[in-house]
Amino acid sequence: MKSSLEAIARDISAIVKYDSSLSRTCSGIRAPFGLGVRNSLDFYLSKAKEFGFDTWDLDGFAGEISWGTGKDFAILVHMDEVPAGTGWTHDPFGGEIDEAAGRIWGRGTMDDKGPAVIVLHAMKALKDEGFVPGRRIKLIAGCNEETGWKCIEYYTEHAHMPDEGFSPDADFPVIYAEKGILQIEARFEVPGAKDRFQAFFGGTAANMVCARCEAYAPLDEEKLNELGLEYNTATGVVISSGKAAHGSTPENGVNAIPAMLKYLGLDDIYKALFEDYLGLRGLEDETGPLTFSPDLVRQEGDTICVTCDIRYPATMQDMDIHRKLSAYGVPYDGVHYQAPLYNDKNSTLISTLLSVYNEVTGSNAEPIAIGGGTYARALKNGAGFGPEGPGEKSTMHEPDEYITFDKIEQCFEIYKLAIKRLCG
Repeated sequence: MKSSLEAIARDISAIVKYDSSLSRTCSGIRAPFGLGVRNSLDFYLSKAKEFGFDTWDLDGFAGEISWGTGKDFAILVHMDEVPAGTGWTHDPFGGEIDEAAGRIWGRGTMDDKGPAVIVLHAMKALKDEGFVPGRRIKLIAGCNEETGWKCIEYYTEHAHMPDEGFSPDADFPVIYAEKGILQIEARFEVPGAKDRFQAFFGGTAANMVCARCEAYAPLDEEKLNELGLEYNTATGVVISSGKAAHGSTPENGVNAIPAMLKYLGLDDIYKALFEDYLGLRGLEDETGPLTFSPDLVRQEGDTICVTCDIRYPATMQDMDIHRKLSAYGVPYDGVHYQAPLYNDKNSTLISTLLSVYNEVTGSNAEPIAIGGGTYARALKNGAGFGPEGPGEKSTMHEPDEYITFDKIEQCFEIYKLAIKRLCG
């Protein structure tokens, strides 16, 4: 690798070593989302200060790195990540630089610490070349993107959020629309459940396909073999294993919950959640079909609580989804909501980012819509912009997440040119 890319790789490796999934508050050190996120933000801001940029720590909720003067332009990244989960063959927090494979392994390498580091280095490279931005670039690092966006709420209360910008936290070539996000917790009453089985639980995040769930339940060898489950005879625990994936693309994972529901005889819950008898998954527009991913499950006595991640078409309203959900006849609470993002494909922001991507990659791509949710929604005119390319294997929210050296180099050139074009 070139020396500049080696420096980027070292910094990605270093910041990935911090486990910045949500954890309990650490009082006294301005760490509202845990020490790992705090350490990641400190590393990022100190690196920016070393590069000669102005920095601002917003009490551990977010950080701001600014450069230039004029009309504000935002680049939004995040320091937090989903939990590592199971199924890794590499240390999720090792930051392993694998020269032979040409990649760096670790949680956050693609979502979103890797792109965050690349953007910062792209700004440094422009600065070193003598580029003077005609706008004030605000590189905003949130700390709660994966679990609620309290970082963005805090930032908008204590600072000025620009109207325009991009977030390197999704897909290339450029995203003009993002589906609406609605996360709910449904409560299914099962009389006598606590006498039949206990402590049914599973999943690690509301936006991450459940890769493992467990229940204390009697052994039924026929069902166990039929469903491919495991049984720990020492503890009396039934184990269902799957494969994690981003909640917006549940088809890329294997959900562990359905097999456990069948084992426990919870057929009505299985049908309600996985057979789509109300036709929710049939809702669709140009931004794609609705996705419905039950990602967390827990038992409270005779009640089974399931948190579901719903990504609905961008031209629809959340009330359209609530009307459908009410027909289930099952009580539920809203856990998290984000309105859809929908931009004009021919706007200056979208067309400029698209032209940059096509120029660097030699492509002839068109803008796309996604089910994922990025910080671009926090802007009046925002777009998701990389790092994943068309047809590339996604490892975001999955075991053995990695970023390749080629991806680092490509993103560096793309983000550097995008900043130059939009802020020159």
